[in-house]
Formats: sequence, C-alpha cells, structure tokens
Amino acid sequence: MYKVGGGGGVAYGMRGELYPMICDVFLKARDARRLLPSQENIAVSADILMRALAHTGIIALIDEATGYQKKRPADALAKILEAFIAKELQPYLPTFPPEYYEHLFRLRGLDYRVDSVQRPQYFGWLTNDIVYKRLAPGVLAELKKVVRRNDAGRPTHKYFQRLTSNLGYPKLREHLGKVVATMALSENYLKFLTNLDRVAPRYGQTLELPFPDFQPDNGIGI
Repeated sequence: MYKVGGGGGVAYGMRGELYPMICDVFLKARDARRLLPSQENIAVSADILMRALAHTGIIALIDEATGYQKKRPADALAKILEAFIAKELQPYLPTFPPEYYEHLFRLRGLDYRVDSVQRPQYFGWLTNDIVYKRLAPGVLAELKKVVRRNDAGRPTHKYFQRLTSNLGYPKLREHLGKVVATMALSENYLKFLTNLDRVAPRYGQTLELPFPDFQPDNGIGI
C-alpha cells in the first residue's frame, strides 16, 4: 500500500517479482491461442515488459557480479549525456518528417496547411514531451543548458543540432519513426500518448500496466 498523487490517495501495489509471473501467464495463453480478444492488448504489454526485464536483468546480473552497481549511479548519467550531446553545433539537416506535423495537427484537432510552416508555439512543448524526454535520461535538460538563446529567450538553433552524429542523432531518427507510426494508429491525442507511453515511455516514468482486472479464473483456462 502506498500514496499516489498530490492528494495523497492510497493505492495497492504488488511485489515486483510477481509481474514476470503474470506476464508469463498471458504470453503462454497467447502462444496457446487461448486469449480472449479483450486480452490481446494485455499480452502486447506483457511482451514489452518481459523484453525490457530481460535487458535490464542481464545488466543487473553483470553489475552484481562485478560490483559495478555501487559505482554506476555516480557516473552513468554523465556517460549517457557525453554519448548523446555533441560538444559543437552540428550542421542543420531536415530531420522531422512532414508526417510528424500532419499527424500532430490532426491529433490536436487542428487544420494542417501544406503551404505554411507556421505552427502553434506550444508544439515545441509537445515535441519536448513526445521526443526529447524519451530519448535518454537527462537529455532534454542538458539540451536546454547547451543550446544558445537570443535576447528574447528563443533558441538560436534546433535541439537536434546538438546531438552526436554517431548516437544521439540516429537514436532521434529511430525514435521519430516509432512516434509517427504510433500517431498513425491513434484516433486522438490522449490515445496517442497512451500508446506512446507503452512503446517509448518518458525516462523516469513508471509504465502503467493493464493488469488490475486480471483474474486467474477469467476463462483462459490456466
């Protein structure tokens, strides 16, 4: 039991080791073709979580064996930022595909004009949330530090011009591919954020899992 939100509401959690067990139940049921149609989205979330656990689990085992887990918190973030943030301004390259803005206009209920490059000013805030907060830990905060601004406080160049060419920029392009695909499959902005949180959550965000309605005797026979 723990408190959530600013209002101090009470929620009930589960022991961490139970999540892989629950995921395994749904994945076995999916492989046996015994899931109900309403449970297929749960299996997708379970698959995503199990893949993430496999990756982080291997890292944790190696760190435990080598003793690196004691040192990692002190320098891990600095190494990530060094790999993602370029020391010098990079040349401008067209980066955000037109589909990104077409879908963003649609999801926000706005008319998209092909003959205009003007966009609502708050789209910059949305892009920070959709893109830069999800690239790697601390990247957005570091970009805000290193990007120069004019007298009006506006950036003099694009954030992506301060990403490294060998890692940061390729990761951005890869992430934009996921974003546009998720946009295309979403009916509205709220649904888009829900879907994006599953495939590319913000760093530091706890992924909400669709498990509260899980019951062992719900008809899947296991």
